[in-house]
Amino acid sequence: MDFLDFVRGPALKVSIAIFVAGVFWRLTALALRRRTLDRSLKRPGAPSALRGGLRTIFQRMVTRKPFSHDIHVPYLVAHTFHIGLLIIVVLGTPHILFISEIIGVRWAGLSKGVIDIVSGITFGALLLALFHRLTHPVRRRLSTFDDYLTWTIVVLPVITGLLLTSHLGARYETMLAIHIATFEILLIWFPFGKLMHAFFWVSSRGATGARYSHRGART
Repeated sequence: MDFLDFVRGPALKVSIAIFVAGVFWRLTALALRRRTLDRSLKRPGAPSALRGGLRTIFQRMVTRKPFSHDIHVPYLVAHTFHIGLLIIVVLGTPHILFISEIIGVRWAGLSKGVIDIVSGITFGALLLALFHRLTHPVRRRLSTFDDYLTWTIVVLPVITGLLLTSHLGARYETMLAIHIATFEILLIWFPFGKLMHAFFWVSSRGATGARYSHRGART
């Protein structure tokens, strides 16, 4: 068994199993977490919990004017690489074929040229995100090892994917194996680092909005 067979076979099965088990564990722990009952009276005119939660979920996607001068660019960069990663994974034809082998469903993808452009933009946005984290005095102090490790684990599949489609770095089979391996590392790390915000961001924003709207605050 060579390296490519290994990452396509046993390594892929193990990484998917760890990903599924880890995500299930994190979500179960959140669902079973003890919650403090809010016994305060609802402020007059306050919206329902559902309305307050939904409003916060969508409002937090846009930069507030008082802070736009400082965080507008980081917000734009973050939206760019999040959307770019989604397009690459969901609409890249090789990824569609890979996913279809697992779930048995296939859909139309974008052309290689479009995916290459999106990949380049996504890689650039990730570099800008790292640059801002390293140079901004507040973000640099707040950043932890998890932030930099997660950035590295996310950027590696993007880099190896660009090298693979450009036929650079190594033989195609070797580069393909490395690309798949970096994706498997991402799957394994996903439940244990900050990548879990992909599952948590909606519920956390919704809970915040519901809680503060109950008190009459506009989030």
